Amino acid sequence: MSTASDTQNEAHGHQHRDVSGGWLRPAVFGAMDGLVTNVSLIAGVGGGGGSHQFIVLTGLAGLAAGAFSMATGEFVSVSSQNELVQAEVRKEAHELKHNPDAEREELAATFRMRGVAPELAEEVARQISAHPDGALAVHVREELGVDPEELPSPYTAAGASLVTFAIGAVIPLIPYLAGISSAALAMGLALGFAALAAFIGGGLVAKLTDRPFLRGAFRQLILGALAAGITYLIGTAVGATV
Repeated sequence: MSTASDTQNEAHGHQHRDVSGGWLRPAVFGAMDGLVTNVSLIAGVGGGGGSHQFIVLTGLAGLAAGAFSMATGEFVSVSSQNELVQAEVRKEAHELKHNPDAEREELAATFRMRGVAPELAEEVARQISAHPDGALAVHVREELGVDPEELPSPYTAAGASLVTFAIGAVIPLIPYLAGISSAALAMGLALGFAALAAFIGGGLVAKLTDRPFLRGAFRQLILGALAAGITYLIGTAVGATV
């Protein structure tokens, strides 16, 4: 039976979002990268006078190549980072086994640096060191700043980046895949869809990280417009010389 004290504690408690699962960064990066990459490709090829079919081919090739490239990069990156952490954990476990006194003093020094009284720091370090598994976890968190039990998944990172890159990349292709024959209309809609997606996506990411919606929205819109504008100018310049 819950008491009034339990209820009060629950009412004043709070929950944190999962920031160690490894999905948010690759998902955001994948979606924005896919969007900016493909709208820039379409702008560049369209500015150079590319045909409807050539723009579709370029966009789909960019989508497939970019999505798999992003997934591969995320998988290798996260796997390598996890392997590095695991190597350091093994090194720490070796030190705890062969130099327990030095490691206990190191832990006590860490607590003293954080403002714990010297006598209390020594006592806490002694009690923690009495339990090897718990001591290893504390040492890793204090010295490496990570929790070895909550490392990001390379599969999650790869899957998130692949799917979101493809979603972002297909948005500016929608008018062309819909069969709109007018080159100017298709290009205008592609740029409009991309701008809207960049604005909304940037704003949602900002809200997710507790920042102003408009700040994130306009930042992403400006960066995307800059990339598309540069590739359009390059395409126009190249098209004029061919």
